[in-house]
Amino acid sequence: MLGGCGGLQLRGEADAKIGPPQKTVTLSRERVFGMVSEAVVPVQGSFEDLGTPLSQVTFCVLDLETTGGSARDCEITEIGAARYRLGDEVGVFQTLVDPGAEIPPSIVLLTGITHAMVVDAPSIETALPSFLEFVGNAVIVGHNVRFDMSFLDAACDRLDYPRLVNDRVDTVGLARRLIRPEVRNLRLATLAKHFRSPVTPIHRALEDARATAAVLWGLLERAGTIGVTTLDELLVLPTAKGSAHYGKIELTERLPRRPGVYLFRDRHGEVIYVGKAKNLRSRVRSYFHGDKRRSIADMLRQLDQIDHVVCHNELEAEVHEIRLIHTHRPRFNRRSKPPKSSHFVKVTSEEFPRLSLVRTIREGDGPYLGPFRSRKQAELVMFAIWDAIPVRRCLARPGSGSRCAAAQMGRSLCPCDGTLTPSQYRPVVERLRHALVSEPTILLEPLEERMNHLAEQQRYEDAATARDRYQALADAIDRRRAWRTLTEAGSVEFEDEEGTLVLISGGGLVGVRPAGMPPPLRAVEDEMRPAVPPSVGVAEEAHLVWRWIATAQPRLVHSSDALASPATPVPPIGASPET
Repeated sequence: MLGGCGGLQLRGEADAKIGPPQKTVTLSRERVFGMVSEAVVPVQGSFEDLGTPLSQVTFCVLDLETTGGSARDCEITEIGAARYRLGDEVGVFQTLVDPGAEIPPSIVLLTGITHAMVVDAPSIETALPSFLEFVGNAVIVGHNVRFDMSFLDAACDRLDYPRLVNDRVDTVGLARRLIRPEVRNLRLATLAKHFRSPVTPIHRALEDARATAAVLWGLLERAGTIGVTTLDELLVLPTAKGSAHYGKIELTERLPRRPGVYLFRDRHGEVIYVGKAKNLRSRVRSYFHGDKRRSIADMLRQLDQIDHVVCHNELEAEVHEIRLIHTHRPRFNRRSKPPKSSHFVKVTSEEFPRLSLVRTIREGDGPYLGPFRSRKQAELVMFAIWDAIPVRRCLARPGSGSRCAAAQMGRSLCPCDGTLTPSQYRPVVERLRHALVSEPTILLEPLEERMNHLAEQQRYEDAATARDRYQALADAIDRRRAWRTLTEAGSVEFEDEEGTLVLISGGGLVGVRPAGMPPPLRAVEDEMRPAVPPSVGVAEEAHLVWRWIATAQPRLVHSSDALASPATPVPPIGASPET
């Protein structure tokens, strides 16, 4: 007999509306050159923040009996399913199905379903629509659920019904993840006995579905002991890497589903890794779900505590991450770890100025490019300028000897032999200064011409070197201009499309606040506005701010001075003159 949703009874449904709890979040307000202050504000949590608790999920546990093991050439003989809400059975679907063919003797022996039992049963064409309606949008549960779904998908395809796209939970995968060492195998009968199921599976659809439900409740209870309390966590649990450190996933229990920054600490309280995420809980838990990198295993082995900072938007999270990395220098942040010192390319203030690599900047000198994370990066930019303009290269005292090699080859103007006068050399320096400050094409066009010429000669390695020098110099000039644009504007306040207000001053982030919250204190104007950022950390933060302005295109609310970029942009390599 075909049973549908007509007799469906709902029990245990809550009549009252349940709202998410209120929580307290601590937000940092930091100056790029200043002090750190804290503001504690109440933030109303949301269901997106909490995820979907398992107690609010409707499960549809199903089982099929078939004429064989392949959906390509076998048919369904019985469908059994039960819907559960709050742990209660709130609906049942059970029907035999006429497969339209003889049932093999081995299947009759296994299930007890004979041809005589199904001869008057509805066909799959009749049973399937009612069953699809019964399932609805519930989370589908099965023991080796892929097998059952393969038959349902084949039937849907044949009868022109859309396939079920519901979330699916496989009790085999959960059992393998949670209790494999405790049982001799993962068969349904074994698991049902292990969890003391009140229903014994007998290879009949409804009985097996109810036994699967009993196994599910036992597995959910076990999953709760390691912090799995929501549907999204349950769905990824079977794919979690089986490692000795998986039990530490319980450290993620209090992480919200909000954008922010997370800090991994070892047993001594030392920060070993800092990262950012749009969803803190999902991102941190993903480390336990199959990441096979050796560095991740080492990090999880040392992990003892997880801290986090909730941020209002992605910019605040990125900036906070950079600051924390530069403060704590975590050993597992290998790529982002700040260098021991910054490097700059400087135009000296001698009688015959030249390029010099330095580690500090001094007021009144320059212009400067940088800071760079390594001497190698700084040298790449210096060689690019040498390729583009004949600025002095040698370190010899003017008039102290014969011409240097670079001067003999015509690649630079050097005063080493005493024939070069300051008035002859001055136009070169003025052209270099003008290129760095206002007209970058003076330097970049010769580099591109050199690259194209080398490529035409099939000197591809030399052409690649010219390309890398172009990119390094263009990036350095572009970042220098962005820094000056931000610092010369003073205090600037933007509003993004979500109404979040962002205060920027001194090239860095001062504060972020959603609409309706008290504003952060206005930044105090810095008397000294260096031409380039004084350190790599400050430069990286300014770059994040500038990139956010360019991509998010927020609305300008306030600016204490003019906010304007140079009229001539830095052209990308290969750009036409019109671009």
